[in-house]
Amino acid sequence: MADDSVRVRDPRAGVSDLPVRLASAIVMLVIAGGALWLGGWFWTGFVALLALGILWEWNRLVSRFGASNFTEAAWFFGGVVYIGGAALAMMALRNGAGFLPVNGQSLGYAPVEVLIGYILPIIAVDAGAYFAGRAIGGPKIAPRISPSKTWAGLGGGALAAGLVALGNELADFGPAAASPGYDTVSLALALAAGGLIAVMAQTGDFFESWMKRRAGMKDSSNLIPGHGGLFDRLDGFLAVFFVLFVFAVVPTLLG
Repeated sequence: MADDSVRVRDPRAGVSDLPVRLASAIVMLVIAGGALWLGGWFWTGFVALLALGILWEWNRLVSRFGASNFTEAAWFFGGVVYIGGAALAMMALRNGAGFLPVNGQSLGYAPVEVLIGYILPIIAVDAGAYFAGRAIGGPKIAPRISPSKTWAGLGGGALAAGLVALGNELADFGPAAASPGYDTVSLALALAAGGLIAVMAQTGDFFESWMKRRAGMKDSSNLIPGHGGLFDRLDGFLAVFFVLFVFAVVPTLLG
């Protein structure tokens, strides 16, 4: 198995595929943003397609583990629970606790609230980790699994996500609107939430990296030109939304 830490890369590779990566990113943003804005069955269908695509990539990786049929079946069941739970949490945020729209209408958070309150903190983790890791460097977290991840990057991601959560708390926006106003405790909890989101997102990233290492694959698939697979792009989101499903959606369903 090739090791990312010793692989020699062509310095021109990142430049040559930049237009493809940029075009793919724009298309993804337009489709995802449109589905989020429209809500209802558009959002439900979009999330369902994402979940099916990631589950296909999950099984693609597992099939290369060299495991027994029973073990592969157990992995498939685990993938359905993990990916399905995260998908249901994503649906519930926009459509309400019932997951599905009512009369075609979403009864959950508004699109901007979902974006800034729930999606932006996870994006901030990646951005903060990238810049802190590049600027500070230092010890690696788990070099055998993901050679590029550093403790400094994790700290930068936690700080970035914490600042987003802090801004939401100060503005009583998104999830923070449930408790109007703020005090020292609520601001501290917002910063702590950012750190927790960073840990969950990085854990999801490491988990997918471990699966790819075991399967001997660089990307989960080639579905997104220049970006790899859906699992590659959404590994952190899956982890965060699965935890949200377990600790917020399931208790709501159970009353």
